[in-house]
Amino acid sequence: MANAPLAIRPVNGASDTRAFIDLAYRLNRDDPNWVPPLRSEVAGIIDPRKNGWFSHAQAQLFLAERDGRAVGRISAHIDRLALEMPPEQGFGPGTGFFGLFEAEDATTARALINTAEGWLRNQGMTRVVGPVSLSIWEEPGLLIQGHDHPPTVMMGHHRRDYRDWIEAAGFAPVKQLVTYELDITQPFPPLVQRVIALGEKNPRIVIRPVNKAKFDQEAATILAILNDAWSDNWGFVPLTQPEIDDVGKKLKPIVFESLIRIAELDGEPVAFMITLPDLNEAIAPLNGRLLPFGWAKLLLWLRRGKARTMRVPLMGVVKRLQGSRMASQLAFMMIEYIRRSAVDDFHATRGEIGWILDDNQGMVAIADTIESRINRIYQVYAKPL
Repeated sequence: MANAPLAIRPVNGASDTRAFIDLAYRLNRDDPNWVPPLRSEVAGIIDPRKNGWFSHAQAQLFLAERDGRAVGRISAHIDRLALEMPPEQGFGPGTGFFGLFEAEDATTARALINTAEGWLRNQGMTRVVGPVSLSIWEEPGLLIQGHDHPPTVMMGHHRRDYRDWIEAAGFAPVKQLVTYELDITQPFPPLVQRVIALGEKNPRIVIRPVNKAKFDQEAATILAILNDAWSDNWGFVPLTQPEIDDVGKKLKPIVFESLIRIAELDGEPVAFMITLPDLNEAIAPLNGRLLPFGWAKLLLWLRRGKARTMRVPLMGVVKRLQGSRMASQLAFMMIEYIRRSAVDDFHATRGEIGWILDDNQGMVAIADTIESRINRIYQVYAKPL
């Protein structure tokens, strides 16, 4: 089998799609810290009819086989909005991507990467960045630190071999994305508590939970703040309404009003913080399948609304306030109010914040001040074509 010729071809049809999806489950099944995603969710990510990202992007999936047996997979994709970004922010004209990468061995890995590069080159791209699966807002980067514990919801987990194989293909690191963890059962340091207390005395500030009955309106408010707050960040690509609509449908069952806060200053929404219960705790035992009994188990978990870990995937403060004392104060207030709710209402004990750009000084300072520690590092690579 190992000496059989390797064939790489574009994914074509339902059978290939199943093989593309199923491969990750076979290659990672012996890793106790890999959380099998729901197969339906993976299928939705790669289906242009179900993923709003395709409204401004295109992707080609490839499958590697030996003797008709899948041994690797990769995506090559182009995001038209990423092409419009300034090059100094990481992407820009000529930048394509690879992602959804899995390989059984180094030979397969190199052949898959070469194939993705060739497809991108034929599309006129001059540089490739990855792994990014598929959107920068989904699962960017390769896990290089933190293999000793499971990822939280919407975070990747990768085999240790992949780092050597990607670097052997000529890719160089361009950015690290980090997550921080902390014990949320403990109160924050006295300095943080004083900042929060002062904010609570300021009549200009209101920190409110979202109103799930006005889900679309609240999502639009958060989207407006997000696209402003993140617009100067490395890797920024505007999040579009079709993507927000899709994410909203997926995440609405685990949206709890007290865990998502919007900060208002003089009546204007200027900051937000989204926190999600770690759905991976519920889906880990399901092996990617909701049937026959997985759906009932997941519904029970959702109804109980209990989770050991809470993840903060996104927070932002409008650009005009960034770097100010007000921005830090709003951030600390939202973090504290959500921490209280997570502990009191959901009996959570652990929080995870991120991902955060390793050179985002403002967010790193906040993470340090609340005495959190880096628990996972994801690396993004690039290579000229």
